[in-house]
Amino acid sequence: MEEPFLAFLVLHQLCHIAGGLMTAAGPLAGVRVVELAGIGPGPFAAMTLADLGADVVRVDRPGGGSLAASPPHDVTNRSKRSVVLDLKQPSGVEAVLSLAERADVLIEGFRPGVAERLGVGPEVCLVRNPRLVYGRMTGWGQEGPLAQRAGHDLVYIAVTGALGMTGAAEGPPVAPANLLGDYAGGALYLVIGVLAALRHAGLPGGAGQVVDAAIVDGTSHLTAMIQGMLAAGGWQDRRAANLLDGGCPFYGTYATSDGGFMAVGALERPFYEEFMRVLGIEEEAPLRDDPASWGALREAIAARFASRTRQEWTDLFQGSDACVAPVLSLTEAPEHPHLAARGTFIRYGGITQPAPAPRFSATPTGVSSGPARPGAHTAEIARDWDVPSLTAAGAADPGGPSSVPPSAR
Repeated sequence: MEEPFLAFLVLHQLCHIAGGLMTAAGPLAGVRVVELAGIGPGPFAAMTLADLGADVVRVDRPGGGSLAASPPHDVTNRSKRSVVLDLKQPSGVEAVLSLAERADVLIEGFRPGVAERLGVGPEVCLVRNPRLVYGRMTGWGQEGPLAQRAGHDLVYIAVTGALGMTGAAEGPPVAPANLLGDYAGGALYLVIGVLAALRHAGLPGGAGQVVDAAIVDGTSHLTAMIQGMLAAGGWQDRRAANLLDGGCPFYGTYATSDGGFMAVGALERPFYEEFMRVLGIEEEAPLRDDPASWGALREAIAARFASRTRQEWTDLFQGSDACVAPVLSLTEAPEHPHLAARGTFIRYGGITQPAPAPRFSATPTGVSSGPARPGAHTAEIARDWDVPSLTAAGAADPGGPSSVPPSAR
C-alpha cells in the first residue's frame, strides 16, 4: 500500500532535481503547496509544511496586512516564496488556477463561499487538477449556524469547553494566547488532514479532495481524554478542581521569593516523594491522597517555594526526577541548557525562532529562507512552476489597497 505513495513523492523529487530546483530538504521535498494568504492558522500550517521541505508559494493580496509581525519579522512565512495577485482581476484568478494545476496542495482560510465567489474554490481547482488536496481553514467550519460569522481563537475555544478549563477557580478563564485554538486545534489539524489526503491522492485510484479543518472541531478533539474522565466521574466540570487543571497541589505553579515561578508535575508517587524530599517538607506535609488535605498541602508547598529564588530552586531540583522546572519567559526559553543543547531554537536572519519540529533521521529539515516578502519571488516562481503568465498577472504595487475580503476564519 505504501509503494505507490512513495513513488509519487520520489517522482516529484526527481522532477525538481532534474530542473535544478531542489533547494529544500525534509520528508516533503518535491511537494508543491499554494497558500492563499490569510492570518493565524493558515500561515502557520503552510509554514509547517515548508519546514518539512515542501515548496510553498504564498499568494499575497495587494496591500494585504497581517495581525502578526511586519513582513520581515513574520516567522510564519519563513521558507516560503511569495507572489502578489489581485483575485478581483481575471488575470489574478487564472494565475492562481495555473498554480493550483501544478500543485499538490492548496490552502485557503476565507469565510465559507468566498473562495468560490472569487473563482478559486475547490470545484474549479479540482477540475484543473483532480489530485489536488484543497485545504480549508476556518474557525467555525464550512457549515453550521455560525459558519458565516466572524471570530478569533478565543471565541472558538470558548464554545468547545477548552477555555473554560483554564484559570483559577474564582475569576475568569485565562486566554492561552492563540496557541490552543489557532495552532493546536486549527493549523496542526489542517496539516494532519492535508498529509492524510496527500497520501490518499498518491494511491492507485486515489484522488484529490477537500479537507475541512475547523478550529472548533480540532480543539474539541483535543479534549478527548478529559471528556472520557468526565464521563467516568474522574473529572469535575469546574476549574481548578481536578488533577490536571491546577486543582491538585502537586500539579501546578508556585511563586518564588524573587517573583519568579516554578512548575510542578509530580503526579506519580515516586516523583512526588522525590519532590517532597528536595523541597524539604516530606515529614510535615499533609497527606497527598486525601483531597480534603489539598488546601493545607498547597499552603505548605507555597510557603516553601516562597523561601528561595527561582534560580535557587532550579539548582536544587537539577538532576532530580521530581518533575519540577522553572517557568521561563519567551526570551529566556532559548537559553535553557536543554533546549540550547538540542537546538530547539535557532537564530536565522537575525531572528530567534523555534526550529522545525519534529525531527527526522533520514530526511532532516531546516529553515531555507527568512520570511517571504510579498511579491518578492514572482519571476522565479513563474520559471520554476512553468507559469509564464504569472509575471504579467503579479500586482505591481504590493502596497496598494487590498482587493480581497479579509479572512475571518
